[in-house]
Parts: sequence; C-alpha cells; structure tokens
Amino acid sequence: MICLKYELLMDTPDIIKDFLIYSETIKNKSEKSVEEYFHDLRTFFRYLKQTRGLAPRDAQLEKIDIKDIDIELVKTVSLNDLYSFLIYCKNVRGNNTKSRARKCSTLKIYFKYLTNNKQLLKSDPAALLEAPKVHASIPKYLTLEESKNLLDSVDGKNYERDYCILTLFLNCGLRLSELCGINISDIRDDQLKVTGKGNKQRVIHLNDACKSAIKNYMSVRPVDGVKNDSRDALFISAQKKRISNKTVQHIVYTFLEKSGLGNKGYSAHKLRHTAATLMYQYGNVDVRILQEVLGHENLNTTQIYTHISDKQLNQAMENNPLSNLKAKPKNTNE
Repeated sequence: MICLKYELLMDTPDIIKDFLIYSETIKNKSEKSVEEYFHDLRTFFRYLKQTRGLAPRDAQLEKIDIKDIDIELVKTVSLNDLYSFLIYCKNVRGNNTKSRARKCSTLKIYFKYLTNNKQLLKSDPAALLEAPKVHASIPKYLTLEESKNLLDSVDGKNYERDYCILTLFLNCGLRLSELCGINISDIRDDQLKVTGKGNKQRVIHLNDACKSAIKNYMSVRPVDGVKNDSRDALFISAQKKRISNKTVQHIVYTFLEKSGLGNKGYSAHKLRHTAATLMYQYGNVDVRILQEVLGHENLNTTQIYTHISDKQLNQAMENNPLSNLKAKPKNTNE
C-alpha cells in the first residue's frame, strides 16, 4: 500500500491515487518523491478548479477540495493551462526556480502516464512543456582539514557510536536515511549493502577507517533491552531502538558546533557532499564510479561534485608554461 499518510489519500481522486500507487510500486519511487507528486498535483488541480470557476475565486487555495477531479476535467487541460500554473507558482506563491522545475517534472510524468500507460488521453498536453532552467550550484562541503577537526571533536558517553556515524558519512557519502537504515546484517567483511532511494540497493567498499570505527562501536553497542524491531539495526538510540534521522542530525550539529564549524551552514547532507568532493579531488575517482558510490540514477546529478577547488585553479595557473615569462624592460632609447 502507498506510503503516504492515510488522511492525505482519503479525499484524493482515483485518477491521482492510481498514479501515486503506480509510481511507488512499479516505478519504485521513494516515499518522499511520491509525496512530492501528491502535493504538486493537488496544488495544480486546486488552481485549475479555481481558474475554471469550479471553486470560489476568493477561496484559499489550500481549502479547495479536489476529490471530484475526474478524467473529463483532465481531458480539458491544455499546454497553456500548465504554463499559466507555473506563472502562478512564480508570481503568487513565490516558488523559486528549483521548485517550479520540480512541479513541471511532476506534471510531465503524470500526463505521460495518463497518455501512454493508461491511454486515457489522446494526446499529452505536457509533451512540449519546458521547465525553467535550474543553474547547478557548487555543493557546500567541508575541507579535508575541517573534516579531520570534526572527527577530532567527538567525545562523550556515546563516543564510539557518534564517531562511527561521522566516519561513515565522511567516507561513504551516505544519505541520512541510508545511514539510519543500516542493519548489522548489511555488513560483510569490507562491504556494506546500502538501501537507497526507491529501495534501490548498492554495495559500498568499507575502507580501514570505516572498518575500525564499526569494530570499536560494535564492542560497546547495546544488546540488552534493545527493541525487537531494532535488534538488527546498527545504530541504537538511548531509547534502545533504531536511531532516528532527527537524532543523527542533532549529533552532527553538536560536533559541528564543537569543532567551530557550527555557523557555516553545514549539515548531515553536507557531509555526503564532503565525501563525494574529497573522493573526487584526492582519490582520482572517475565520475561514473562516483555515481555508483553515491547511488545516483542520473550522471548529471553526480557531476555537480566535479567542481574545481581554488587550490586546483591556482595550481593550473602556476603550471601554465608561460607563467614564468616576464615583460622585458622598455627600451628608453627609442
């Protein structure tokens, strides 16, 4: 059954609900992705009802009910409706470029599904819909020295656990949910089986730092009193159950603050950026190998980590064969 909260689906029409279920069960999309589809489509059809006079003009968009949306209304959607919606999202809702691009993607996937998979539409109104261009920004990451300082700052009663968490983040480039989901049975010698977005699995090599950190933590990991459904979980909380995303985020923020990095905008996800960047800059890792390590479906997503550091730029300038040539003194006799 769909992972979305039951109360969110109660008033969702079948023509949207079927798509959400298909996205999760057949396309293997993550819970987060499916929930974003839901919110994007609900916003669009609320907007459509209001602009078509099917809901009061002065009604708050969030209050408009969409349970009566059916295929007959969907068949009337045009490319102009879709562009008008994106303009509304920009000018009225204040959505940024990235948010509007995501909504555009949702609409394209949804109408393609209705046209090709369900064959409910003769033509796809979103086929020619163009998304606003999102300029890729260089990901924020810790330098090598900052990473070492972060690890050196770890202390306290949960030292072995917290050090292991940070070590896996910085060496393996794990997502927050992936780290929290690690089971003891996922670890085999120097390999870690990771379950990523959409339940897609990949295997990551564990280097000596990771193996040492895991071994040290396992020597003190709680066993007695651990909840039955968490007995195989690698990381255990003070409540003797699988550690939560929120707790791990708190651990990361605590030691970022302790190491003097608390005011630089770093987070658990930035540690994933850090691992990817350090692998690329210091490990001579091919971008396609990096794609496999990070579990990216699209190579373009991985390529944001191939940004060039200031040090590399300076080195490139110094290595220019013309860098040592200097202007000769001007001939003053002319």
